[in-house]
Amino acid sequence: MNIWGILLIISLIVLIIVVALYFLNNWASKKSAQQNELVAQHKQTVSLYVIDKKKDKLTNANIPKAMIEQMPRLGKIMKVPLVKVKVGPQITTMVCEEQTFKILPVKKTVTVDIAGAYIVGMKGMKTKMEMAAQRKSRRKSEAVTEVPLKWHEKLRRKK
Repeated sequence: MNIWGILLIISLIVLIIVVALYFLNNWASKKSAQQNELVAQHKQTVSLYVIDKKKDKLTNANIPKAMIEQMPRLGKIMKVPLVKVKVGPQITTMVCEEQTFKILPVKKTVTVDIAGAYIVGMKGMKTKMEMAAQRKSRRKSEAVTEVPLKWHEKLRRKK
């Protein structure tokens, strides 16, 4: 085989991989949209006390077996963000979104959106990053505003 034959075979393999990834991405985005729609339908706002949060496998967590059986195989193997919360008198372990997991405070009562045993988002509290950004913006706005000159300073400037 000459060099052009090898290049043609390699380019065909790359083309097949790109097309397969394109269709796989479309399928995954449709499935994700359906799941997000289902979560949005069943979402409710609840106030709960966060006891502990950690990343662990679902099989190691104190989660009902029915929920573990519904998870796909990859979900059972991977470490997921788990939050131990107290809802009313009951203490449960809930699965959490990654972004919400990062900003959830420990040992505080927070208002969150949940769908079943899945924490979707948090309401009301500002994160440490948001508070720092707010402080920085206040400092900049204070630095920009100039103090008005007093009447005797204006007279000195005119002379």
